Amino acid sequence: MLKTFADKVIDFNRHLDYSAGLPNGFRVLNPYLDNSETMEVMQQFYHKYYNDCDRRKFIIGINPSRQGAGVTGVPFTDTKRLESVCGIKMQSVHTHEISSVFMYDMIAAYGGVHDFYKEFYINSPFPLALVRQTKEGKWLNANYYDDPTLFEMLKEFIIVSLKNHIGLGLDTSEVYVLGKKNASFIDKINKEEKLFERMQVLEHPRYIQQYKSKERQLYIDKYILTLQNIKRGKE
Repeated sequence: MLKTFADKVIDFNRHLDYSAGLPNGFRVLNPYLDNSETMEVMQQFYHKYYNDCDRRKFIIGINPSRQGAGVTGVPFTDTKRLESVCGIKMQSVHTHEISSVFMYDMIAAYGGVHDFYKEFYINSPFPLALVRQTKEGKWLNANYYDDPTLFEMLKEFIIVSLKNHIGLGLDTSEVYVLGKKNASFIDKINKEEKLFERMQVLEHPRYIQQYKSKERQLYIDKYILTLQNIKRGKE
């Protein structure tokens, strides 16, 4: 039986596990093991928007946040947007994540969730949430590139994950990377592994929301123009 794009993503997420080493003060959070409802809503999402065998373009984030995909299992999607836009309610937890606000405003401008997700697939080089302990003992979101030792320890896993994402059925002629620092690391990997032909860099939604909120409409327009150029290229 032919597997759909949704089947492949769900299978990828079901088998996500990172058991190798980490530097002191870092932890990996696996939302699918921490909350059984995450697996349920993630499956609902992909069956709703990816239940086909179409090829899609790849948008690469950094790694899931604790309030977004670290809870819902859906990149750049907090529980508010999951329910209000995607129509999938999560009962066990309620989250608000600022990157999700920008992403779903952009998706609405693009034409809505059905049009957007039919064209694009979003995920991260390290597809599980990372947290780092502060001197005060608090655990905060971390990025896979925050510490050189952390990156080196995660690098092999990241390369395998990117190849597995491509294996879902992604068009590798062009890839979209969110965040300039993220792009520098993806570019380094790409030069070694030859995964994508061309790479386009867009500002990360969190950066826009935190530091460029007065200009957010300009950034939404930039995203849309970039993505629509791709769409025209297919025609």
